[in-house]
Amino acid sequence: MPVDYCTERHADGSATVWLSEHEPMNRMKGMAGIPLYPGKALVDALVQCYNRTPFMQTFLWWTNAAVHVHDEYQAFFPPDVTWVADHAKRAVSEFPIARGFYYGVDYTRGVDIRCYKNIPVPTSYMVMHSEYDFTGGSHRRAGTIHVADQQIAPGKKVWTWGCDEFGQAWDRELTDSDGPYFELMAGVFTDNQPDFSWLHPLETRTLRQCWYPIQQIGVPKNADWAGAVSLAVDGRRSHIGVSVTEKQPGASVRLTVANRELFARTIDLVPGAPLLEAIELPQGTREANLLLSVLDGGGYELVRYENRKLREGNSPSPATEPPRPADITSNEELHIVGLHLEQYRHATRSPQPYWEEALRRDPGDSRANNAQGVLELRRGRFDESMRFFERSIQRLTERNPNPRDGEPYYNLGLALKYQNRLPEACSAFSKATWNYAWQAASHFALAQIACLKEDYAAALEHLQQSIESDPRNSKAHNLKTAVLRRLGRIDEAESIARETVAQDRLDFWARNEQMLAQRARGESAGAESLSAALSLLMRDQAQTYLDIAFDYAAAGLFQEAVELLERITGKSKYPMLFYSLGHLHQQLSNQSGAAEFYRCGAEAPPDYCFPVRLEEMIVLENAQKADPRDARACYYLGNLFYDKQRYEEAIWNWERSCELDPSFSIPWRNLGIAFFNVHHNPPRSAECYRKAFKVNPDDARLLYEMDQLDKRMGMRPEQRLARLEQYRRLVDRRDDLTVELTALYNQASESKEALEILLSRRFHPWEGGEELVSGQYVWTHLILGQEALQTGSFQKALSHFEAA
Repeated sequence: MPVDYCTERHADGSATVWLSEHEPMNRMKGMAGIPLYPGKALVDALVQCYNRTPFMQTFLWWTNAAVHVHDEYQAFFPPDVTWVADHAKRAVSEFPIARGFYYGVDYTRGVDIRCYKNIPVPTSYMVMHSEYDFTGGSHRRAGTIHVADQQIAPGKKVWTWGCDEFGQAWDRELTDSDGPYFELMAGVFTDNQPDFSWLHPLETRTLRQCWYPIQQIGVPKNADWAGAVSLAVDGRRSHIGVSVTEKQPGASVRLTVANRELFARTIDLVPGAPLLEAIELPQGTREANLLLSVLDGGGYELVRYENRKLREGNSPSPATEPPRPADITSNEELHIVGLHLEQYRHATRSPQPYWEEALRRDPGDSRANNAQGVLELRRGRFDESMRFFERSIQRLTERNPNPRDGEPYYNLGLALKYQNRLPEACSAFSKATWNYAWQAASHFALAQIACLKEDYAAALEHLQQSIESDPRNSKAHNLKTAVLRRLGRIDEAESIARETVAQDRLDFWARNEQMLAQRARGESAGAESLSAALSLLMRDQAQTYLDIAFDYAAAGLFQEAVELLERITGKSKYPMLFYSLGHLHQQLSNQSGAAEFYRCGAEAPPDYCFPVRLEEMIVLENAQKADPRDARACYYLGNLFYDKQRYEEAIWNWERSCELDPSFSIPWRNLGIAFFNVHHNPPRSAECYRKAFKVNPDDARLLYEMDQLDKRMGMRPEQRLARLEQYRRLVDRRDDLTVELTALYNQASESKEALEILLSRRFHPWEGGEELVSGQYVWTHLILGQEALQTGSFQKALSHFEAA
């Protein structure tokens, strides 16, 4: 997907390209700076992960470099790696020599799975433990190394499509002309996929990674930012290699054994010209006793390698599936399993049954009440969430009015603030500040409430305390800038905004405040220039504008939010822009303006409009109240409720949308999904799909989904075939429909028609569906071959069987 970007040039001649996005699922901000330095042969990645939301979030950060591979290429991990794991650690293997079954492949004879040529099928493997900072891949002449501090970047992974025909087919599809490749991946705050880490509200994580090339040194034994070293012993000869990332004049390279110097050289090391030496060793010298070190001209050690004793112990066990809630004996384990499922965003298992079971056993369990409350809060059920938070607090304060954990107070404050119950929210947030872990987020929320009351002096006090708790909380700096501007302290406001932009070149709130400060000073030309630059950086992305507008609105700065969104309404017709402007004008008591923007929202094209924020829920609920006959507001709110697992409310809103505008097909289609998946009512589902297709008979996806539903309901194949033939122009638009058509032709003993379609169409492969087209191709030729056999056309039958 396209991302926000800008270029920053530095006084030393280096330059950094910053790449950033407000990620679409949870609206957190991920950013990477890619600097290039004069005279350095490395590429850095300066990473910032910022949870700009009021909720505890999880994140997964893996950096991926695809490298061309061939039969001589191998991946490498550090020398202390002896075990690797599959995704979710569901399988493990010895490394580098696999000796069991892995990805269904029999490696029991002992196979080096570092080598591309030895991996026949799509395969991932990730390091289970290492105390080194590097990973990479190479052949004898050249390679690539990744370096990052293993204390926070333990993830080291290799992925390949495999060297057999299946993998080669994907290589052809996914590269222009480069052929097969490895993905050399490095995880930060994670060692597996999935292996999410937590981010507190408004927390920022920063880190540095780098990639650089090596030449001729073979597989390195250690690597750092400054360079890599290799060491191998062959009989009485040691082969060493040194590769550096920048010039190192007067560097020293030493090889010692038991403090006895075997080799020493002072040399001007430069990138691209590795030092390669073969050194005679004393009789009986083992690699385990050698120390290779590289020092710069001032005697500072750049990189070293000495053999480390491998960790001993039994082979690690694969991860296991959690038991059912009823089979778990303790509430603590129920809480831990539920937390695991939430943290890892499990695709098929919900944490809710585990917390419900814990509450069935102990209705006052503080952990389960808080966790269940967060689920309800994220779903926008504010009243319901409060009930759980209050129970959690009741248990925590039974004997101690000052509990160790302030999270339930903070969460209660959020639930109250979303309901505009500000005095109660202040009390909850204030109590949460008694715990350091929640001070930054709670003081920020208190500052927002103070701004809503236009008590800007109190807001500044809370913002300063939030910043002292977490100086990297850019939203606190930005709100402080806005408050100072509102107070007329323009120079201070502009100074803070400038400092914030220096820390994050793609902080659009800070850049907007820079522009507003210049406008407040009367410098219209400067303000216009900054506004134009901001517009260019934000790329007319409606979602990013909404993020900043909701930041303003959460602090009662409704006019700033309106001005920001109105800049983009001439360029984007995204419905939520207009609905949000209607809501904001309501907050400003401009009822006529609100009505006009609500009308624009209702008339805007609905394409790709999927509101997910709780703020958007409030906006749409207000839009419904303003115009109860707005069919689109019901449709969008239904989408949001379905995402929040509020299924009955979603169904009600979609039904209302269909009632108000029966000609709009998508709510009918959504009802078809809901009645099948939620109410388990296939006939009602089919009825809704029929109505959807009736009002939009040109929608090929509708036809596909309707056909899949009818197949599940047992419709006779000849009926399905007749309908697909009737709408052949729609079938031709989609590969999946075309595959269904060929399958139906084969079932109807019309395999010649199936073969004609398969040979005349260029199918596009999709991951997970690779065998659908080939399966029909095989089936078609088998049927035609059998038909030829029955008529005595043996040569023709043989041709079909060979093709199959």
